[in-house]
Amino acid sequence: MNKRFLPFLLFLCLSSDFIWSQESRPLDKATSPISLQEVLQAAQKNFAVNIGKQDTLATQADILSANHSPLPVFSAKSASAEQLSLNSGQLVSQRRADKSLGIDWAWERGDKKLLRTKVAQNLAAASQADLTSVLVQQQISAKDVFFEMLAAQEKLEHVKAMSQSADQLAETAKKRQIAGDLSAQDLSRVEIESERVRIELQNAMLELKKASISLYQITGIALRTGPIYEWQVMSDWPQVNKNQYAIQMQDWLLNHPEVRSATQRLKAAQTQLENAQALKKSDPTIGLSMDTGQTSSNRLVELRVQIPLQINYSYEGELARATAQAYQAQDILDKVISEATSEFHQLQQDFISLQERLQSYQIKIVPRAQVVAKQAELAYSKGAIPLVDLLDARRTLRASLLDALNIQTGYAKSIGSWQIRQSIQNKTPFFKP
Repeated sequence: MNKRFLPFLLFLCLSSDFIWSQESRPLDKATSPISLQEVLQAAQKNFAVNIGKQDTLATQADILSANHSPLPVFSAKSASAEQLSLNSGQLVSQRRADKSLGIDWAWERGDKKLLRTKVAQNLAAASQADLTSVLVQQQISAKDVFFEMLAAQEKLEHVKAMSQSADQLAETAKKRQIAGDLSAQDLSRVEIESERVRIELQNAMLELKKASISLYQITGIALRTGPIYEWQVMSDWPQVNKNQYAIQMQDWLLNHPEVRSATQRLKAAQTQLENAQALKKSDPTIGLSMDTGQTSSNRLVELRVQIPLQINYSYEGELARATAQAYQAQDILDKVISEATSEFHQLQQDFISLQERLQSYQIKIVPRAQVVAKQAELAYSKGAIPLVDLLDARRTLRASLLDALNIQTGYAKSIGSWQIRQSIQNKTPFFKP
């Protein structure tokens, strides 16, 4: 064999192996659609949730800081004085050193340690509830962005089909106008309609790109290795279900994260008020020391007690501040309960309203608009109706499809928010990580 053909044969072998490997390998994850479960799992690890976790860890560390008595204080000292003496007829100076060792400890009265620990524990529980609230809010936001991207995908498909149909009609209209079968005015109407749909197509593509960016931002991590603009989500619309509201108002408020957080902060404020009242009980400092002298073998043991004298001030400022904070915490709790109650009713009304509207569009409006559009296409092809009626039927179908898509998106957001909230109320995860 001629050696000049060896590089060529080697190239063919390598090329065939590469092509075979590309065809036989499984589909890359970058090209597979993203599921709602993936989005919700990623929302658990985004920046907002991680920041909330660190804040919770910090408040838990505050419990260790609060749950200990004041540390004892050890003291040591050495004092010397010169002593003059007559030695061999000469005046000499000798240094004498006295030593002292002591320990002092503050005795907290009025259960200050216990109250201080309870405050830290309540604040840690409030922080844990805040973390749950952040997690819920991030999951709800991620769910909303998921369905917005799904709606943008389907809207793009609808508008693409409409644009292709409008372009075909424009091409047909040009041929008919050249043949003298269509007026110039009708041709302009068709071209204007085609241009309008083309602009809608550009807007739909832009909406999909924006939704992809929002999905990346809310998840905090890259769900796929490919470019963000190439992401696709699964078509996972929720089914219409009338039996969604099984939780009573009392259970809703009892387990609502914001309500639980405000409740724990109220308990912390009330305990802090008790701690401020306990400041009126002075904390004595008990000390014990032992002194030794250079010239004596005796040891001097000293026991001392120091008591702060509350003269002209009995912690009125601390009491006033703690009282104001307790009233403030109560007002915040009442406000949060009111907001949670409104949220419950709002979700319920949105769910019921969107469900009825979605069923109306899916069962009555969209099917009828599709039938009318088909009939108009057929009638126009046979010359039974004017061009205006055909364009009007197409606009009606386009508006019906997009309105139905908007309502379906709103319904998916509403039922998704309820399911995520319901999983928190029942203390069961909405998804399995």
